[in-house]
Amino acid sequence: MSVTHSLLCVHTSTVFQRELDTKHDKHERLVKISRDITIESKRTIFLLHRLDTNAEVGLTSSDRLVSSFYFLGIQEYVEAVSFHHFIRHRTLISLEEVNARLVFIRENKGEGEVTWAGPSVLTFQITPIDYLLGVADLTGELMRMCISSVGNGDIDTPFQLSGFLRQIHDGFSYIGNTGPYEVSKKLHTLRQSLGKVEDACYTLRVRGSEIPKHMLADVFTSRAATHLDPDEPMV
Repeated sequence: MSVTHSLLCVHTSTVFQRELDTKHDKHERLVKISRDITIESKRTIFLLHRLDTNAEVGLTSSDRLVSSFYFLGIQEYVEAVSFHHFIRHRTLISLEEVNARLVFIRENKGEGEVTWAGPSVLTFQITPIDYLLGVADLTGELMRMCISSVGNGDIDTPFQLSGFLRQIHDGFSYIGNTGPYEVSKKLHTLRQSLGKVEDACYTLRVRGSEIPKHMLADVFTSRAATHLDPDEPMV
C-alpha cells in the first residue's frame, strides 16, 4: 500500500469521524432539550393545579412559560397548553391553535451583534397523532382538577368536567381501533379518568348533602385510589 493511499484512507476516516461526532452531538442536544421541555411542561401543569382559576396574573405568567417550549416533548407540551387553555376558556384547544403558538419571528439585532443567516420565521408543526396523545393525557389532569375543585368547595366544576370529558371520550371512540395503536391504547386511561369524574358527580348528586364539604375531597381521593391504574403516576 502506497503512502498516498494510506494518507487518503486516514483523511477519509477523519471525515467520517467528524460526521459521526456531529450527528451524535446533535442527538444528545435534542435528547436534552426534550427532557428539559418535559420537565418544564410538568412544572407548568402543577403550577396550573395550584393556581386560582380567577388569578389572571398567575395565568398570564404561566402563559409566557408555556409559550417558550417549542421543540420536543411534544405530547407533554400539548398537555400543558391544552390544560392552560381549558382553565382560561373551558374549551379544548384545536390543533391549529396549538400550531399557531409555534411560530417564532426572528427579531432584528442591534449594531455590532452577529447577524442571523437563517430564516426570519421559525415554525414547528405538531402532527395530529401527537395532538391526540397530548389531549388524552389532558384527561388525567382534568380528573385531578375535579377532585381538587371539590376540596375547594367548588361543586359546579365536576359536572362541567364530566360533560367535557364525555365529549372527548366520544371523539376518541369514533377513532376506535382504526387509528394508530398509541391512540387506541390511550383510550383505556381516558375511560378511567371519565369514570372517576362521573363517580364523583354521582356522589355529589346523591350524597352531597350528607357529606360535609370539607370531607368531600378525602372521600373522592380514597375512592379514586381504589380504582387507580398501577401505571398511572400520582401527583
